[in-house]
Amino acid sequence: MYQTLYTFLENDWYGLAFSAVLVIGYHVFLALRLRSDPLYTIQAATAVARAAWVESIMQSTGRDVLAVQTLRNSIMAAAFYASTSVLLIIGTLTLTGEADRMRETWHVFNTVGSTQAEAWLTKVLILLTAYVMAFFSFAMTIRMLHLVGYMINVPATSASGSTSPTLVAKYLNRAGAFYAFGTRMYYVSVPLVFWLFGPQFMTAATAVLLPTMYFLDRAPRHVVLENRGKLL
Repeated sequence: MYQTLYTFLENDWYGLAFSAVLVIGYHVFLALRLRSDPLYTIQAATAVARAAWVESIMQSTGRDVLAVQTLRNSIMAAAFYASTSVLLIIGTLTLTGEADRMRETWHVFNTVGSTQAEAWLTKVLILLTAYVMAFFSFAMTIRMLHLVGYMINVPATSASGSTSPTLVAKYLNRAGAFYAFGTRMYYVSVPLVFWLFGPQFMTAATAVLLPTMYFLDRAPRHVVLENRGKLL
């Protein structure tokens, strides 16, 4: 038992720590760039666009249907991902009872990590945590969008306090932040899935994931430069 835990800490845990450092370092890099360039990421640019959209909807008349349809589409997308998270949670839970049987196939190429049942269950538990966090993030997205649906149809001329366009935009951007975090958990789960095959596969998946996330997170420069003055 102790030898098994030692092997896990010596190999698999080092691989997890290395991948975690890469992912955390990437997000620290984004946070530092956002200080000097507030529109560096697509999430930041979209947050500004959401605030402008709320202002436009609440100050105009006859656009109630547009607001409801837009929020409905966002709720449907979050509900789809939340439902997918539940399926992934159920699928991951089934792996907890397959440690002994699947060890012969999943660990064929695992030459540096532990192949014991204790290590397998630890990996599955961490993967399960990522999917649970994704589910609650998407559930919170639906909750925040539900609140925005009641607030955004209040005319700006009569809105005040809890129904002001500024506060409504904050609620909407909070929903967007939950949505982004949920999708981020999906991204992070990819190296965790490869971790089941061995720590070397997890580090390789992380090395591929980071450039992919950078491509997805980076706001298009020509669009941002053309609209920087308008958005800010």
